[in-house]
Amino acid sequence: MNHFNKVLLLAAFCFAQNQLQAQDYPPNAEPGKCYAKCIIPDQYENITEEVLTKQATQRIEILPAQFQTIEEQVEIKPASTRIEVIPAVFETVEERVEIKPASVRLEPVAAQFQDIEESVMTKPEEVKLLEVPAVYETVTEQIEIAPASTKWVKRKGDASCLSANPDDCLVWCLVEVPAEYASVTKTVMKTAPTTKQVTAPAEFKTMKKTVMTKAPTTKETRIPAEYATIKKTVMVKPAETRVIEIPAEYKAMKKTVMTKAAETRTVEVPAEFKTVSNRKLVKQGGYTEWKEVLCQNKLNAVKIKEIQAALKAKGYDPGPIDDQMGSRTKAALVKFQKDNSLPIGQLDFQTLKALGIGY
Repeated sequence: MNHFNKVLLLAAFCFAQNQLQAQDYPPNAEPGKCYAKCIIPDQYENITEEVLTKQATQRIEILPAQFQTIEEQVEIKPASTRIEVIPAVFETVEERVEIKPASVRLEPVAAQFQDIEESVMTKPEEVKLLEVPAVYETVTEQIEIAPASTKWVKRKGDASCLSANPDDCLVWCLVEVPAEYASVTKTVMKTAPTTKQVTAPAEFKTMKKTVMTKAPTTKETRIPAEYATIKKTVMVKPAETRVIEIPAEYKAMKKTVMTKAAETRTVEVPAEFKTVSNRKLVKQGGYTEWKEVLCQNKLNAVKIKEIQAALKAKGYDPGPIDDQMGSRTKAALVKFQKDNSLPIGQLDFQTLKALGIGY
């Protein structure tokens, strides 16, 4: 390639780079996601306030006196007392009397023996060193020859676009370009040469002998005391006197008494109010903005039916639920977006969330 052709190629590359930078791309875009420009509507806020419709006043009420009929007890015979004698109480009881005290007797207990087997070492444990050779293996490694990258791909409008103009339905997608790798085979040492210890166990011989398991002792035998049962009469409660109260006698008589005198009171009549709601513009719309939208590969027949069913459930007419993104379905989507102050013109994620549909 001569010098003139190199200059032309460099100029064409710079012009393409300037053209790409001059275009409007979605900010903070992620690979594998799709974006499109949507019309942002005006945003309103409902303000509720209380309006006075009638002033507060006062009125005077007369509360009549209150009366009650009661019964009153009148004494016709005073209270008195009388003395009553209560005789003593006796009973026959049985009592145990000791006739011979308890004692202790000592008895001898013989020793106990047992035949056992005991293991005796005849040859101690021995340790030897053995050589272990190195181990090799063939492995294959993946070496990166080209790193991963991303690139912008401009795609045509799909069924999710709500505009009749095809130029309004173009979507830019940031696509991942995977890295490239090559396989390299080599032989590596898996385990280095070492030595290992081999232990020869000790040798033992079994011998029998008799051992005493329990020494001779003595034990105490307790001889309990001896008792005899005798009967006797005892007083359990002495004689006593008690005073019996004889209550007074009364007769019931009825009479009417005033429990509360008549009075007046002032009653506050509260003011009356009416709730009035006004709609206030809080953010001006009318401009376009990049929004993440549903990619064409995810807008299948099941997803379209789900959108049509959600629109119908919220009171909008998408036409027949036929998995087709027709004009009636698009018109219902636009009306739903306008009524709920959502971005207009695309199947953006904010609209799908408002419909209760996953993405």
